[in-house]
Amino acid sequence: MLRKLCLIAATLALVLGAGLPAAAKTVNLTYSIFFPATHGHTLLATEWAREVEKRTNGAVKINIFPGATLTPADQSYDGVVKGISDLAMGVLSYVKGRFPLTEVIDLPLGYQSGLQVTRLCNAYYQKFQPKELADTKVMYLHGHGPGILHTKAPVTRLEDLKGMKIRCTGTSAKIVKALGATPVAMPQTETYDALQKGLVQGTLTPIESLKGWKFAEVISSTTRNLGSSYSVAFFVVMNKKKWDSLPREAQEAIEQVNREWIDKTGQAWDDFDQAGREFTLAQGNKVIELSPEEDQRWAKLMQPVLDEYVAATQAKGLPGQEALAFCQQWLKTNR
Repeated sequence: MLRKLCLIAATLALVLGAGLPAAAKTVNLTYSIFFPATHGHTLLATEWAREVEKRTNGAVKINIFPGATLTPADQSYDGVVKGISDLAMGVLSYVKGRFPLTEVIDLPLGYQSGLQVTRLCNAYYQKFQPKELADTKVMYLHGHGPGILHTKAPVTRLEDLKGMKIRCTGTSAKIVKALGATPVAMPQTETYDALQKGLVQGTLTPIESLKGWKFAEVISSTTRNLGSSYSVAFFVVMNKKKWDSLPREAQEAIEQVNREWIDKTGQAWDDFDQAGREFTLAQGNKVIELSPEEDQRWAKLMQPVLDEYVAATQAKGLPGQEALAFCQQWLKTNR
């Protein structure tokens, strides 16, 4: 009798279960980030990942690998292309010459805020759809706040820069040279010691680094040369095959989160800049505002840097002139 009851129960379970859909399979993705685990951008990316999981009802789960533990910073983009990681955040200019058209974002265009830069990055991408980024699925782009001058002695006019050695990298080296100072190429990691030992007299970087990298301890003055300020384009991209494998509903949910994270990330850069400003003032350092006339003097010296970009992109058959004009016009109407 007991055996008969068990058979009946088993049969009933099979019948009832036949009409139930199979449980959805969770897609697990890896996300490579070069920022350390405690950095604000790693925390914000983690929030993005959790929001994606929530909006996709758990269909997509993302595991963060901070501190360049999965791929080095300069290999993170190609790491996504090759499938070493499914996603990555990184800096386009870390791979010299790999993204020639998008280098327009790194030019000294006179940026006012990180939110402005980040919105421009994405407006540029939507407008030009650069082929150099076509081997990945772009989630969104972003850029830090104005890259400006920080020195051991006050700089209130161009003449003060003469003879100064200024730490810089990439496009910012061209800016330093155009301003009449001596560019010294150096990674961010070596800058503190170089300033402390007097090997350089200043650095070109966003003000957030005065706290994030403690540069406020080894400089005494910040010059807000906004007319000649620059930024650096960051990317968040996904492997194309992995993206194509996701259900359409999951893709739509992720796209929505991406749109929201553009402003979230831009505002985060501005919050970091504000923290850097407060930190340097707390050290007793000065923040100098150039007069409009002086700021314009600095800005005019940037034209050769812009011309060089246009010539280099046109030589490669790329619409550099159009990209530059678009960015300049966009900035005029989006302060």
